[in-house]
Amino acid sequence: MAKEKGRKLIAQNKKARHDYHILDTYECGLVLTGTEVKSLRQGRASLVDGFVQIDGHEAWLHNVHVPEYSQGTWTNHTARRKRKLLLHRAEIDKLESKSQETGHTIVPLSLYFKDGRAKVEVALARGKKEYDKRQTLREKQDRREAERTMSAIRRRQRA
Repeated sequence: MAKEKGRKLIAQNKKARHDYHILDTYECGLVLTGTEVKSLRQGRASLVDGFVQIDGHEAWLHNVHVPEYSQGTWTNHTARRKRKLLLHRAEIDKLESKSQETGHTIVPLSLYFKDGRAKVEVALARGKKEYDKRQTLREKQDRREAERTMSAIRRRQRA
């Protein structure tokens, strides 16, 4: 069997980029059971309510929904169990100290396979205020409108 190469996206947390200012990102490995890996290979997972908590110098991923494997037997996993993240000690210490500051949290951004291994991208983030969210949305709409106008002008020039 040939080794897998490249990156295959499983799940993405688009709401995190809307709700938080992303300060720093980290790529982590995950400690998974066999049925969890098989379920992820089918491309089923949800990061929406997920968060990372650091307990006793270990990083744990909470509330990430990996559905039970359909062909699994009594060895099947629970869907929302906490999973250990594999990070270097210095990264864990840095995340722990930064996350204890007010308004900071650690959220998962995406879950993917990289060269056959399950990885999760987590971010140190600061919560956005309501007006920040509206401002970001307004900027996005303005950018989109400007691109539409420019493409319409280019189309007229070609014709």
